[in-house]
Amino acid sequence: MNKGERISRLVAELPVEEVDPNQTDLTQHPFYRAFFQCWNEQRYYEAHDVLEQLWLRTNSADADFFKGLIQAAGAFVHLQKRFEHPLHAKHSKRLAPAVRLFQLAQKNLSRFAPRHHGLDVGALCQLLRAYANQIVLELSSGKN
Repeated sequence: MNKGERISRLVAELPVEEVDPNQTDLTQHPFYRAFFQCWNEQRYYEAHDVLEQLWLRTNSADADFFKGLIQAAGAFVHLQKRFEHPLHAKHSKRLAPAVRLFQLAQKNLSRFAPRHHGLDVGALCQLLRAYANQIVLELSSGKN
């Protein structure tokens, strides 16, 4: 099964309401809703993959919005891998990449604050900044 088929299957299996994939109200788009369903379940890798399908089809200013959300999910993937495998050769070095993704996500999302497509972007940017700052503080103090 290729990535597109896997994502379509994932979206079909999620408990989202039946909606038209060409819906003009983005908050009702199945991929957008599936992103938040996965996010809320801390399935950040899947959230990243689901929204990527929508981002790749977007030719509007929303492309940066989606990119920021994808980067935020990617940052949390790094943190999960680091937490799950702290002594692993690759996963133990995921804090700095997580910080970079938190910063990139904040940069891409901040222009959409305070709210965009039903999301409190200001609060999300504040969360991303707090995580990045805490990791930088711990890295600089040698607590990593």
